[in-house]
Amino acid sequence: MSEALTTVDHMSRTRNQYTCGECGWTTARWVGRCGECHAWGTVTEAAPPRDRPPAVVPATPARPIREVPAHVSRCRPTGVAELDRVLGGGVVPGSVILLAGEPGVGKSTLALEVAARAARHGATVLYLSGEESAAQVRLRAARIGALEETLLLAAESDLARTIGHIEHVEPALAVIDSVQTLATDQAEGSAGGVSQVRAVAAALVAVAKARHIPVLLVGHVTKDGSIAGPRTLEHLVDVVCQFEGERHGRLRTLRAVKNRYGATDEVGCFELTEHGVVELPDPSGLFLEGAGHAIPGTCVGISLDGRRPMPTQVQALVAATALGTPRRTTAGLDPSRIAMVLAVLQARAGVALATRDVYVSTVGGARALEPAMDLAIALAVRAAAVDEVVDPHTVAIGEVGLTGQLRPTAGIDRRLAEAARLGFRRAIVPAHGLEDIRIPPGLRVVPVDTVLAAITAGHTPDAIAARPLRAL
Repeated sequence: MSEALTTVDHMSRTRNQYTCGECGWTTARWVGRCGECHAWGTVTEAAPPRDRPPAVVPATPARPIREVPAHVSRCRPTGVAELDRVLGGGVVPGSVILLAGEPGVGKSTLALEVAARAARHGATVLYLSGEESAAQVRLRAARIGALEETLLLAAESDLARTIGHIEHVEPALAVIDSVQTLATDQAEGSAGGVSQVRAVAAALVAVAKARHIPVLLVGHVTKDGSIAGPRTLEHLVDVVCQFEGERHGRLRTLRAVKNRYGATDEVGCFELTEHGVVELPDPSGLFLEGAGHAIPGTCVGISLDGRRPMPTQVQALVAATALGTPRRTTAGLDPSRIAMVLAVLQARAGVALATRDVYVSTVGGARALEPAMDLAIALAVRAAAVDEVVDPHTVAIGEVGLTGQLRPTAGIDRRLAEAARLGFRRAIVPAHGLEDIRIPPGLRVVPVDTVLAAITAGHTPDAIAARPLRAL
């Protein structure tokens, strides 16, 4: 009897479990939908857990942290300043960077540009393409001026041969385009599947760490914008960068959503041209259309993308509607915040908008979703409604509350410094939270309490006197 109970107990402990390939959630029975990430069709049967492996003597014993050499993992610039800004100064030897983005956004072009810049500085760079032939990559390299002697190119989709290329060349940087095209015989499924991507990424991370070679992986995203493949892919790599932009626009932004070696609040700006991806250290030329000119229905705000101040011009159009329900169309801005700003203008400032169509957009494909753009939106819409001009040398910064009051804004120092650098003469800001603000030379700050006072200050520059604040 005891032997039978022991056998049953052993069978219950060795029973297979079911695991989600996206997030790793486990369950005792198969289900169609993951109970953690709610993905469909990702729960598969997993092998029973193995016994604990025996302990072995480590090849490298642990030592005091002060004796660990730090120069091995110091950042090395890539030659692309905007990428270095996002990475925290450059690439770290042995790090694995995942560059993800939608199809056609310019991921491969940016990766090839990074490889060419590194090769231009004398480094040996290996570029492995699994999506295009070597001849096709060579044509793109000629178009963007990336033909360098130390840039080695090969077309490969087999993981074993890819690792063979890396170990044979031992490059200063390896670029693999893309991780979803590699396949290995050690995992089930086709290339791009959950098991294949997990096995490929783990093998590449192991090679990068063992040989101190930085690896740049190009990855795809799904229809909802998440990175294709299992969620463990993002955990395996050291840095995850998102390359974003409208397909028909020129602006491209690069931001890190994970960075083990630096902050994730920096953003890099690029412009996609016929000659490739070009850095934009100062993207204000794309965002400020006709700045400095008297144009009805426009106002400039300064938004923060991470820690980077981004000047953004808001354009508004208010027209009579021919429909029973007026239209509210937005581009580049948060529709819910625009609806709130329109309601405040109607109720608190007396702007008649209930029976008129309102169109609000940013310039140059900029995306400004933070609340600090509320005041610029309010001034632009009100100017469009009455066909007046906001002072073209003025920027508006502030969040609008439902009562019409302006709330304090974070990062006001960086915003004002950027406005002064661009040549603006005045800044309309919330009156609260300005006690320790330093005004840049040549910029006059106009503190206001309500959106109605901000409208008056925007159209009549001398209507409200600025409060005395400490200058630089």
